[in-house]
Amino acid sequence: MKGGSMRIILAATLLAGISLIPMAQAQTDGTPSVAQSDRFSLGQIIVTAPRLDGVGIDANTLSAGAIYTFNRGALDDAVNLMPGVAAGNSGGTRNERLVFVRGFDRFQVPLSIDGIRVYLPADNRLDYGRFLTTDIAEVQVAKGYASVLDGPGAMGGAINLVTRKPTKELDIDVRGTINLDNDGDYAGYSTSAMIGTKQDRWYAQTSYARSFTDHWDLPNDFRATVPTLEDGGERDFSRTRDWRANAKVGFTPNETDEYAISYTRQEGAKEAPLHVSDTVSTPRFWTWPSWDIESVYFLSTTALGDRATLKTRAYYNSFDSILRSFNDRNQDTQSRPYAFDSPYRDRAWGGSAQLDFQASDADTLRIAFHYRHDKHVEAQTSFSMTGVPSTEPEQTQTENVFSAALENELKLSPTLSFTLGGSFDWRDLKRAEEYGSPLGTSGTPATLYNYPRRDADTWNLQGRLDWQASEVLSLHASLSSRARFPTIFERFSQRFNQAIPNPDLKAERATNAEIGGTWLNGSVKLEGALFYSWIDNAIIQSVPILAYPCTASTAPPTVPTPGCDQRYMSQSQNVGKGHYYGGEISLSATLMPGLDAGFNYTLTKRRLHYAGQDAFELTGVPTHKGFAWLDWSPVEQLHIVPSVDLASKRWTLFTATPSSDPVRYYRTGAYVNASLRIDYALTDNVDIGVGGRNLFDDYYTLTDGFPEPGRTLFASIRVKY
Repeated sequence: MKGGSMRIILAATLLAGISLIPMAQAQTDGTPSVAQSDRFSLGQIIVTAPRLDGVGIDANTLSAGAIYTFNRGALDDAVNLMPGVAAGNSGGTRNERLVFVRGFDRFQVPLSIDGIRVYLPADNRLDYGRFLTTDIAEVQVAKGYASVLDGPGAMGGAINLVTRKPTKELDIDVRGTINLDNDGDYAGYSTSAMIGTKQDRWYAQTSYARSFTDHWDLPNDFRATVPTLEDGGERDFSRTRDWRANAKVGFTPNETDEYAISYTRQEGAKEAPLHVSDTVSTPRFWTWPSWDIESVYFLSTTALGDRATLKTRAYYNSFDSILRSFNDRNQDTQSRPYAFDSPYRDRAWGGSAQLDFQASDADTLRIAFHYRHDKHVEAQTSFSMTGVPSTEPEQTQTENVFSAALENELKLSPTLSFTLGGSFDWRDLKRAEEYGSPLGTSGTPATLYNYPRRDADTWNLQGRLDWQASEVLSLHASLSSRARFPTIFERFSQRFNQAIPNPDLKAERATNAEIGGTWLNGSVKLEGALFYSWIDNAIIQSVPILAYPCTASTAPPTVPTPGCDQRYMSQSQNVGKGHYYGGEISLSATLMPGLDAGFNYTLTKRRLHYAGQDAFELTGVPTHKGFAWLDWSPVEQLHIVPSVDLASKRWTLFTATPSSDPVRYYRTGAYVNASLRIDYALTDNVDIGVGGRNLFDDYYTLTDGFPEPGRTLFASIRVKY
């Protein structure tokens, strides 16, 4: 790898510097500082770790300071700073950015904004690159142990974006960043603005964030093998556009109660780069002209006497998107059989209520109930050489999801507490429509029909022991068994007539064990954890199954029997079983006045077995991952922040394979990326900054055929009042 030795030397030097410079013992008691009041407390979920401000990359929280310092404008890029969390790329024409929490994917780790679940009823294929972070106060990540009080589905953890809240009578924060590509040409911009006010009994705030990527450059080491797919330089079809607006009003009648209503609207559009070398598969020229989410929600907390508190949430969410497929890379004609428009219209509403009751000074009981109604509507328009489009009738899927949870926290001593929780979740499927020829009736006219409806239920149980061993050392151990229901896509999608629905698909389950601790002494914070997860009833989406039998044939998949339509197809089934395990460690400290530093490292091992395919591998997660940084302030107004991202290889699937070849997996994606940011405070209210990412222009690929961006540069300005 070109420049690899220099990059490794830089990373080693930085890590060595962190360990060799004597650590100053700044005086602090480890309690949250006043600066944390900009976090919208009603929108937080339950995470159990003390926080430090400043750069603020902790085991469970990522601060706005870290997001700004390391110029991480999208959610996947931001949480990749944290231990135990890895960002990835879905590859293919969906062009989605992914997040894995200790190896668990987007289906198994719910995403929320202010505690309100963001869920796409059809397939929940969230694109984490569409969620902007420039106006976020904090990102919370619960790993393994996610409280049952926060709702169903958290099989491997939970991610929550906490919006900002004004802290003074006039609170203003305006930011702007211009992005440049490898050649110094304009590549896009991002901007955000927040204005708010905090009064004695109420507060109000509005914020806006926008990000536009005109393009990004491939590294100079890229060599085009199929120029018609990608010729290098500016990555074809890499343009994206996203914006988000948020407004909230809150009422605080006394010291204990708070009521707020919030509105969020975000819109996105993206193109989809092509595989750089796949000449076997037919390229899909896809684009998303809209990927829009809207949410209005009410949150409250009310003290009921001295020992009880009631917390409520109510919301209405909508998700509207359209996927368009074109004839060719010009993306201006739709007249081929594979050209289509596929709009989704999704709606959800629901709420939750939680009652906390302090039975005694040592015993607190919490009860929560969640309800959510999801509605998905689709109607694809297909095209052909005749030029006459054909639009399907609307197909609707609706279901209700419920969860009842109970948690008890018992203080066994002044320094030892035990928390036991459990919940029961159930799903009520109301409607599951499809348009086409039902399975087994090939050749019959297309019609609107219903899949068999199946309801489902599952349970969750967890316990956690917390011990404050000393003033500076806290230890914990937890065991959590959580399940998540399959999506409509996993149960019913025919995937372009290549899959068989499975209405009886069951919930998959993970039992997560963890031991860990935090050492917090002055400005030095050391965190670590060991984790192990047992996976049962895992959903495998591509299990071969004989779809159209004629005789007791042993013909291999895709080979028809003469004289009939016998062939194999795939189906989602609960046939996977395996385990994930590993460890995390992170350290942050003030090394001396004007010099702060930190690093984190994660080891993740994953293995999932199922009898249908011995060569099966889990993709997307590196075995080793790390991040290290220094913040040097030689004078008060100047901050120089070098940082290094490191990751080992990860499994990916070789997609450019004829159907007669076996499925092939290989490992790719190792990188050592160096970054630098320099900020200077012109006044107490105005900062300017410059920096760059992937400074050595490292060429690497996280998923087969889709390289990551090369060197990028930026300049920014921030105005606060």
